[in-house]
Amino acid sequence: MTTRPTIHDVARVAGVSVATVSKAMNGRYGVAAETVDRVMTVVAELGYASSLVASSMRSRTTGVIGVLVADFEPFSAEILKGVGAALHDSSYDVLAYSGSRQGNGEGWERRSLSRLSGTLIDGVIMVTPTVVNVAAEVPIVLIDPHTGRADLPTVESDSLGGARNATRYLAELGHRRIGFVGGRPDLKSSRFRDTGYREALGAAGIPFDADLVRVGFYSGDAARDAARSLLVQKHPPTAVFAANDLSAIALIEVATELGIRVPEDLSVVGFDDVPEASRLTPALTTVRQPMHQIGHTAAEMLTTLMSGQSLAKTHVLLPTRLIARATTAPPR
Repeated sequence: MTTRPTIHDVARVAGVSVATVSKAMNGRYGVAAETVDRVMTVVAELGYASSLVASSMRSRTTGVIGVLVADFEPFSAEILKGVGAALHDSSYDVLAYSGSRQGNGEGWERRSLSRLSGTLIDGVIMVTPTVVNVAAEVPIVLIDPHTGRADLPTVESDSLGGARNATRYLAELGHRRIGFVGGRPDLKSSRFRDTGYREALGAAGIPFDADLVRVGFYSGDAARDAARSLLVQKHPPTAVFAANDLSAIALIEVATELGIRVPEDLSVVGFDDVPEASRLTPALTTVRQPMHQIGHTAAEMLTTLMSGQSLAKTHVLLPTRLIARATTAPPR
């Protein structure tokens, strides 16, 4: 009979004290991020489960589904609405969790999964995870993942096609200097949107110009810096496709500060169609991805797995659609 690993085994392999292991697993202060990452790596490798986890795994299910997000921003909020709608008439509750992002993404996600898995939740949906080679005692479904384990179920929207349509639309309006504010380079969606932008330029006979490309990391603050750098050039773009709506909104704010009118002087297209997009003045032209449907689909896939059934499809790609509003016009 195989002996279950103990906290002493984790401490020995990680080269730390038992107290440090306990603090790391429970997210307490006083432990360096790199030490927490090392401890959680050993926990995953040894398959260690604390007495609380082991007790929970021997008992009945919790009836709770966890949704692990990096930040509570508009995209995640809309995904959560879709998850909630899918589970509205079920017996499951939803626990949204955003753990401390000290250290690298892999350590953050391992710590978060270790805290949730087997004690609080019966399954987990991970939204835009940076790493997927994580261990958990419960089923996992990924939304817009980093590249990694192909065996984990995923749900995402057609970022490549959406980016092509956004860039093609700007080209059809007559723009030739079309800029791009990219997203997080570690995510598939960001790379697909970059590829779609470049492919649409090529199809329109517009040469790619690296001076018209910046990285906004899907973050409003980073996108503001990217926008300013893009717009203060001697020859700025007349139109910009931003990889998400937060970046597009930041771009419009910076343009306004610089005295650049939208859409008279600058056309802007975003991606997502978060609720704020239609409320802007002018309203944002954007690529709509079905965020509620993404969350709904991920929840349905997860409950299927939790019931012990197999999935008909393990990788689901949902369509996107360009929504033309008031931030785009032909160039002057």
